[in-house]
Amino acid sequence: MSETHIQPTSIPGEIAQWPMLKIRYQTDSDAVAKLLPPGIEPDDNPNVNITIYNLPVLEEPEYGVIVTVDAKYNGQSGQYALGYGIDQEGAINISVQMNGQPKYLCNIEYYRHGDKVTARCHHQGHTFISFTGTIGEEDPYTVAPDRVEWWTKYSRVVGGAKGYDYPPHVVKAHGKYGPGYRVMLDGKLTLTESPWDPIATLLPIKSDVTSHLWWPEYKSWEVTKQGPLDPEAFWDYVDTIGGSRWPGHHGAPKYD
Repeated sequence: MSETHIQPTSIPGEIAQWPMLKIRYQTDSDAVAKLLPPGIEPDDNPNVNITIYNLPVLEEPEYGVIVTVDAKYNGQSGQYALGYGIDQEGAINISVQMNGQPKYLCNIEYYRHGDKVTARCHHQGHTFISFTGTIGEEDPYTVAPDRVEWWTKYSRVVGGAKGYDYPPHVVKAHGKYGPGYRVMLDGKLTLTESPWDPIATLLPIKSDVTSHLWWPEYKSWEVTKQGPLDPEAFWDYVDTIGGSRWPGHHGAPKYD
């Protein structure tokens, strides 16, 4: 029998203990492969991971939505981040320029009322993700979760010619957590077509959708530069990958 934990509580208005809304489903394997830049490979399962959150960043609330796919780099499993849609403009440029974290502006609604959980993500006039769910049973982690995300950092050459001032490199974001507190949700995920955030068309749902609320127990967070990617092979991705600019396989403009 699993041990029952006490659900976290906080002072009304406090944002530090908001739970993360975690949603997962499987899509087509080839759909994931098409979105990954050369040097990043699909993992064994074509999982799509959606995290919707409200966290204190720069001492104020940041509502966000993260879309990742399971992927490997140099044989290590993790998640490749396609985009971080957030509502706090001050955190975007520094995140992209310093670490390659693919943040962009997005409007998020995320709240719980009683046993009901609601989330909606809006960008460029399109509501591309909607979720409604009902609180279920506690489902504690048996092993403390370890999270690895892959980002890509690069800078195109000044003036618009083909080339780089900083060629593409992989960045590893590694988070360690305690089990925290987790409850399952009986939820419904709706993906709506959008030219800016094409998760509905390029990562279609091909399995049951699972969802839960998770109050993490933060242990550590480390961001480190990894190895380079082939700059020539990456060129078709420079204007389309990261933030809301995916998919990379559509290709970037060609320059003489």
